[in-house]
Amino acid sequence: MITANNVTKRFQDIVALDHLSCHIPDSCVYGLVGANGAGKSTFLRLLSGVYKPDEGSVLMNQQHVFENKEAKKRSVFIADEFWALPRADMKRMSALYASVYEAYDPKKFLALADEFGLPVDRPLNTFSKGMRRQAAIIQALSTGADVYLFDETFDGLDPVMRSLVKKKLYDEVFDRGATVIVTSHSLRELEDTCDQLALLYKGGIVLESDVNELKTSIIKMQIAFAEQYDKDKFEGLDIVSFAKLGSVSTLIVRGEKMECQKKLEAMDPLLLEMVPITLEEIFVYEMEALGYVFDKGDSEQ
Repeated sequence: MITANNVTKRFQDIVALDHLSCHIPDSCVYGLVGANGAGKSTFLRLLSGVYKPDEGSVLMNQQHVFENKEAKKRSVFIADEFWALPRADMKRMSALYASVYEAYDPKKFLALADEFGLPVDRPLNTFSKGMRRQAAIIQALSTGADVYLFDETFDGLDPVMRSLVKKKLYDEVFDRGATVIVTSHSLRELEDTCDQLALLYKGGIVLESDVNELKTSIIKMQIAFAEQYDKDKFEGLDIVSFAKLGSVSTLIVRGEKMECQKKLEAMDPLLLEMVPITLEEIFVYEMEALGYVFDKGDSEQ
């Protein structure tokens, strides 16, 4: 398990992380979502031991990560910008990774390169952004690490490659019990990938939930009545959001779907319709319920 306890990281007068706490279980895909500047990359660098927290602690299986060689060997960090040796090709980078990770698997590296269709002896500086991202992912998956840290994992990948990468990440979790931590500024990108999602906002995790639980605990519906009514009509329901246009209202309700539907049907409405709701909407409504107010730019992330 990875544990962050009241972690704070400053860069001069900028507070990148502000007393952040979270617990990331083993054998899961954990997504960190947040706008640019929310602290996602800083958090991954703390988890990988690149940075030392100014306050608090970062533990991997109850061991501090910073300046801990054994802990660092158990994780691999792929930054948003993939670094490579000058004039290196994938074979040369493979040798570098193998010198660091005792469990590095050269056969797996070659098999993955073939599956992704990447030439292992072509200079990396001739690769496109998407190809360089794929090369970085291949190297990471060949290390045999227990924890994978990917910053903006799917950036620059086409839909086919995204699907392939997701499959490979799932294989690591299911076959080896690995933990995968990925960041993105887009909820849409991670909602069908992760077991758990956390929203990072202004340097802290303000909402964390199991994805399936989150999707099944919030219901969106439209309802209408012949008579005049307001929000008070729905007393007894856990209303997260209420909006009325004419006689039709849109309700966001927290609760079990069938139970809520039966209560509303008993009111004899003219219209009652379940409406699909995205994970992005759920996060926004949950955040508003917690008292957070986003500007337009924040809510679109």
